[in-house]
Amino acid sequence: MGLDPGNPGQTPLDEDEKDGLLIETVSTRGELDEFEQKNIEKAVQWTISKTFKVDTILTEQFVKEVHSRMFNEVWGWAGEFRHTNKNIGVDWTRIAMHLKQILDNTRFWIQHRTFSEDEVAIRLSHGLVQVHPFPNGNGRHSRLCADILVAHVYDKEPFAWGGAVRLSTEGEMRRRYLDGIRKADNGDWTDLMKFARSGGR
Repeated sequence: MGLDPGNPGQTPLDEDEKDGLLIETVSTRGELDEFEQKNIEKAVQWTISKTFKVDTILTEQFVKEVHSRMFNEVWGWAGEFRHTNKNIGVDWTRIAMHLKQILDNTRFWIQHRTFSEDEVAIRLSHGLVQVHPFPNGNGRHSRLCADILVAHVYDKEPFAWGGAVRLSTEGEMRRRYLDGIRKADNGDWTDLMKFARSGGR
């Protein structure tokens, strides 16, 4: 029996989506979203309660730790790079190399004040999305990494990201976010930066 397309949260998870799932009772996308959101909120609290220096933030170990803390109560592979190719992202065998390049670039931009503080953080987030290091959760992970950078390195408010709790669900906020990413792919950072600072808390 088909489910109401107007209520995507009730969509059953397919077998691929269940691979690595730690919570056996989860059966729908809506339930999964709830468990993931609770996990992510704990990770956000962790970032607020600690102080991180730039040399800690811009390492592969830290990038993995952020992802692990966001999803380690839901997914067995949290914090581990993917081992297959996706329709987005670099070849899985080159993840570590591309990630190092992004982190090194970000360190250079900070040291040489190449871009504005917000743009440095947004470029880091965008680069992480392009690499797509993990099996899932890459967008949310990249945004939290940008928040950590702008808060801990520049002592600024984290981004509001349009004020949306979940940009992973369809809607106007997701459309604006993806449009901004596509423009950034072509070197125009204006809309993505505006979106990141829109919908303030």
